[in-house]
Amino acid sequence: MDRRWVGPDGYEIVPAYRRDRQVLRVRRHGRLVADCLSVEEVARFVDLADLCEVIALPERAGDARTAVR
Repeated sequence: MDRRWVGPDGYEIVPAYRRDRQVLRVRRHGRLVADCLSVEEVARFVDLADLCEVIALPERAGDARTAVR
């Protein structure tokens, strides 16, 4: 499962690999801002308390509007 965090002002943080090393990629409005090696580096760009993890929910079998209750 892919992990992703979003914050105010269009910030998005995703794990990525750069030169065989894992980084936290910081983007703003889809544009690359920085590849950070630590959470402390990410905090230079966005307040960590403002970040929300995006969680993909499993898809339902069938349409919810036609499901039997």
